[in-house]
Amino acid sequence: MRRTTRPDHRPVVAGPSGRDRLPSLTGLRFWAALVVVLYHLSRQVGEVPWVSAATWYGRSGVTFFFVLSGFVLAWTYDGRRVPVKVFLWRRFARIWPLLAVTTALSVVAYAVLGTEVSVRAVAATLLLANAWLPDPVLLRGGNPAAWSLGDEAWFYLLFPLLTAVPWMRSARGRLGVAVAVCAALPAVWLCGAVIADPVVRSWALGYFPVTRTPQFLLGVVAGLAVARGWRPPLRPGAAVALVAAWHLALVPWSQAVPEALWYGPYQASQLLSAPLFALLVAAAAHADLHGRRTGLAGPRSIRLGHWSFAWYLVHEIVIRLWTGAHGRPVGLVATAQVWLLVIAASLALSAAAYHWVEHPLERRLRGAGPRPAPAAADLGAARSGAGRGAATGAG
Repeated sequence: MRRTTRPDHRPVVAGPSGRDRLPSLTGLRFWAALVVVLYHLSRQVGEVPWVSAATWYGRSGVTFFFVLSGFVLAWTYDGRRVPVKVFLWRRFARIWPLLAVTTALSVVAYAVLGTEVSVRAVAATLLLANAWLPDPVLLRGGNPAAWSLGDEAWFYLLFPLLTAVPWMRSARGRLGVAVAVCAALPAVWLCGAVIADPVVRSWALGYFPVTRTPQFLLGVVAGLAVARGWRPPLRPGAAVALVAAWHLALVPWSQAVPEALWYGPYQASQLLSAPLFALLVAAAAHADLHGRRTGLAGPRSIRLGHWSFAWYLVHEIVIRLWTGAHGRPVGLVATAQVWLLVIAASLALSAAAYHWVEHPLERRLRGAGPRPAPAAADLGAARSGAGRGAATGAG
């Protein structure tokens, strides 16, 4: 892996392709998607000892993607003058085509199972507005996984404003923002104590775009810091160990405190993990930039990372079709077999979706939309590919 230099003299890694300038982050996307898949398998199909205990709160993988999204966008667009309309069009091209196709697939799955589908919920999903109200029908009525893309759309609208904040331009200012965000995350979690309705509490802490914004903001701060020379305090291996230790610590917590209580580990697993994920992403990116091996940047890891966005959006549909047709399996062997079948089928479907829908439609839409001035395009050419992977489920 070799390094080149940007016009501002900061190193830019020359990765395997123009799309993967930070290849370890592409590899991490797959592992984050995997823990989300295992989370849904454990809760909707059946538990597998040890694996289910470790991934029982794997929905925190969505938090990882929110942090990763902010990091990649900040790292990609730092120092570039790209018109807001160009930026937003690129983000639309990145997430919406696959959202539309998988939502249609989800509606077909509901129809096959004889489940009524709300037209209002499908419309809210396609308009990226389904996470703004505490309505379970809106959140799950189109494609249940797509709520996070509504949050991402909100982040994309905020991103040009966040990068224009004066505090983001200095190391001291970014440190202040990071400290404020890290303090805000447990404060948000503690707010669950005053929300009596469990449905509203779940939405307010787990889905509401405003509540999720600090996670994205922390990623933006980390991305700008790394782009401007900050060296994370941990190597990637140590950061992975820290994230794993956090999730293992949730196991005894879950045994001691029911999830229904506000101080249970469910919401904490999503809110309090953001600083750990920011350290992990920053450490992996810094290693890539300086040519160090991470074990996450091989061709197979990158390929799986490319499929991760589609996998995130389709795996629950496959689970729903199987359990709707056959019910939950009985016994460990049968459960493990269904797990393997669902993983293999959904991953194969994700590969097809990436190669035949996601990637080609993104390229066509980007080519058909507005473009930046040549100078702005040249300034960020070495890093523009990284920004195309910043969607939820895709990193």
